[in-house]
Amino acid sequence: MSAEPELRLEVGRVGRPHGVIGEVAVTFTSDRPERHEVGATLFTADSQSLVIKKSRPHQGRWLIFFEGITDRNEASELRGKHLYAEALPTKDEDFWVHELIGATVIDINEKQLGRVSAVHDNPAHELLELEGGALIPITFISEKRDSVLVVDIPDGLLDL
Repeated sequence: MSAEPELRLEVGRVGRPHGVIGEVAVTFTSDRPERHEVGATLFTADSQSLVIKKSRPHQGRWLIFFEGITDRNEASELRGKHLYAEALPTKDEDFWVHELIGATVIDINEKQLGRVSAVHDNPAHELLELEGGALIPITFISEKRDSVLVVDIPDGLLDL
């Protein structure tokens, strides 16, 4: 099973080898446990397929054995590589940045407000930045339809 590269999300990065039999430390940027389960397939940027043979948590990272990586030298070749995985199905309330960028934003009265040009991390909530520079907290999204986001924003929010 493979996906086109544009359908893959970055989910982690390979660190140093651990031991002499091919295990590597991986720092995951995904909170989905499926990413580090035995049998999961990850990809490098050059589309090398890596199947997890064994995994275990260790000091805030994961120690991973990939199928076919059998010694420290092979493990060292993976060091520093970013890992990608196929996008997983989402629940209706889940939002992925790649789904939000470019989406059309309308209010609950069907008035078009613009298109999402960026998503900014913010301590309280992520913020949608519209092409004109307006910011809308992600918590105001009331509905997601394909590439349209319906927002229920307080009066005057975009007038600030």
